[in-house]
Amino acid sequence: MSERLQHGSFETPPVIIGHRGAAGLLPENTLPSFTRAVACGVQAVELDVHLSEGELVVIHDPTLERTTSGTGAVADTPLEVLRTLDAGQGAVIPTLVEVFDLLPESIGINIELKGVGTGPAVARWLGSPDRRDVLISSFDHDALRSFQALRTDYPVAPLFSRWRADAVKVALDFDGGFINLSRKLATTQRLEKICDAGLRALVYTVNDLAEAQDLINAGAWGLFTDFPDRISGSTIAPR
Repeated sequence: MSERLQHGSFETPPVIIGHRGAAGLLPENTLPSFTRAVACGVQAVELDVHLSEGELVVIHDPTLERTTSGTGAVADTPLEVLRTLDAGQGAVIPTLVEVFDLLPESIGINIELKGVGTGPAVARWLGSPDRRDVLISSFDHDALRSFQALRTDYPVAPLFSRWRADAVKVALDFDGGFINLSRKLATTQRLEKICDAGLRALVYTVNDLAEAQDLINAGAWGLFTDFPDRISGSTIAPR
């Protein structure tokens, strides 16, 4: 079993996680967005990483067009150029270092591996897990395996957008204690199965308060939300 998270940000349900910071309130995956999520009272934030010239940068898409003033592939753009782009309302594409430096250590961070090579890069970059809760997730389960090949002291969570008959087994095999799945997959029956297996389900992306409460009542351990001003520890009652 991988070493358990120590500081409680992922440990005490309901865990409210700011999706790409507070993506419904400020430009996603930017420092202002992460700051707003913390101000809204989240226990953790989620972010996405790609590589540019060996540097881990925080951006969701493999290309620049949707979220920045640039064009082309993130991986093909020099870091110096990336840092000049407008990622929304004047914010820049942050590095992973900058996000970690910005956020209080009491705030957990779910790093989603997106770009090629990010598994080993994140594994080498992370220090000891005794200061902050960090959860590593990805739809690319091979990326998670490449992370685990180098680090077993951080938990990993496979992501699912489509249900698979072996989804629970896959999560158990990773031995990280978590499974991340879309709200459409998070039926009461599946959540019960996940709980019975000893796993903790984190459900994305939930922006309606009533739905959020229903999911927590049904067994979800935590929720990702774009609107942490609507859905926070003060608005969701523990099951």
